[in-house]
Amino acid sequence: MEISDDTVLADTRRWIERAVIGLNLCPFARSVYVKNQVRIVVSRARHVDAFLDDLDRELEFLRNTPADEVDTTLLVHPSLFPDFFVFNDFLDVVDDVMAEHALDGVIQVASFHPDFQFEGVQADDIGNATNRAPYPTLHLLREDSVSRAVDSEGGDAEAIVERNIRTLRELGPEGWRALLAKP
Repeated sequence: MEISDDTVLADTRRWIERAVIGLNLCPFARSVYVKNQVRIVVSRARHVDAFLDDLDRELEFLRNTPADEVDTTLLVHPSLFPDFFVFNDFLDVVDDVMAEHALDGVIQVASFHPDFQFEGVQADDIGNATNRAPYPTLHLLREDSVSRAVDSEGGDAEAIVERNIRTLRELGPEGWRALLAKP
């Protein structure tokens, strides 16, 4: 059964509001979210090539749209990448697309997946939840915005990562599930 776009959008917004902003996992998310500068796009591509076309469109859109209108984009696909490791390997193709668009240093891509797993970390480690979203997601971020956010947090991106992992360990797996449970 196909998940509706409304459900995908609602689940993604719940994750942003409760986890990303609520737990302060991303230091600049709140300001752009409350200003409606976060674009969430649900892809319905039936194969990887069509998804890459969606990515091309979103990269061009972000490049050509002023940051005060849209600062960041989440490209979400609810069914194309059920396997995390396939999605993770696909990120090499995403890197090639970024190079083709000459966006290195302009836009960066962060990846999120329901089964995200850091290399060398057990699958059930709660620290993986820092990069877990309800659906496979490519987060297109403006480099300038990322730099400002890191600077506002003292300029230490690694400290943000460590703080996030501490927060999630305090919350625990049960707390994480409860946090994202539908109302």
